[in-house]
Amino acid sequence: MKWFFLFLFLLIGFYYFVPSPPPQSPPEQPKTNGYTLKEPKATAGVAVLIGRPAQEAEKQFGAPDRIDPSAYGYDWWVYSRRPESYFQIGVLGGKIVTALVGGEKVNVEPFAIGQRLQTIFQTMPVLSNIKITLNSGTYRFELSEQDYSSRPVVKVGEAYAQLYIDRFTGRVAAVRLMDAETFVKLRPYELVYRGRLPAATPLSEKEQRQVDAANAKQIFDWTNLIRRRHELPPLVWDSKAAMAAAKHSQDMHDHQFFSHESPQYGDLSKRLGALGVSFQLAGENIAAHQVDGVEATVGWLNSQKHREIMLNAEFTHLGVGVYADYYTQNFLTPL
Repeated sequence: MKWFFLFLFLLIGFYYFVPSPPPQSPPEQPKTNGYTLKEPKATAGVAVLIGRPAQEAEKQFGAPDRIDPSAYGYDWWVYSRRPESYFQIGVLGGKIVTALVGGEKVNVEPFAIGQRLQTIFQTMPVLSNIKITLNSGTYRFELSEQDYSSRPVVKVGEAYAQLYIDRFTGRVAAVRLMDAETFVKLRPYELVYRGRLPAATPLSEKEQRQVDAANAKQIFDWTNLIRRRHELPPLVWDSKAAMAAAKHSQDMHDHQFFSHESPQYGDLSKRLGALGVSFQLAGENIAAHQVDGVEATVGWLNSQKHREIMLNAEFTHLGVGVYADYYTQNFLTPL
């Protein structure tokens, strides 16, 4: 039986290196015979909060369930008590500068979680080039074809909505809303600029580790949020698996490699064994150089073999470890 489980583990490990199929071509904006699609507006919901005082969110939604630091200067107010109402609001200097929405019951008009991408392209202008002018300079983002189909952008008033698309279903998996300065600070697409590039204040070692822990929590939250959409049971946090994941993320960062096989500590089976973790089945997802943990999670969702691991009904436990911009998920079914 032990060898059977080891075979399953090795089989899953092999899957990581099989390339995913190419993304679908982006939908075309409809021909309108001279009529221009109008920029959408929001009259309620999370989108209207961008640029507003943080107290408005507290009046509307109450106190957050927790507050997480980010690498970009804002703090995440995380509303996580019910998965169908899950969202995060980024607060900087007492003002709401960004938001991330994953719960299907959260009002994120003019969009909706689960909305078809085709509907968005038919009803509102989707941007392939984005020009932003700030006091510090002029910035132009250019979206690749893959960006355009999996992370398109729509302007809503003074805010920018980045739509994370589940490319296997063609539906909105998450919505990130940002003011212009935050958009430039995150730099999620290829960027050409004149002037000074806004950047967050560098973090101390202690602050970076706090951000790492916050990213790990959010990856865990979003993984269970995605599993719920696919009618799968939530995973239980596993502290030893999280320790193994954190060590692997740091190992990749410190020794500048990107692989499931550590030159020093070996594969996942050896790394878990070194911590005394026994398992029937184990799997691992890794990512690097993403904006944050949420973007890494959506990236795994859009890679077929990583998606298969994240949505594997046999896994019962999950540990997540983040070090700077290296991310590791370790999935387990314990003995």
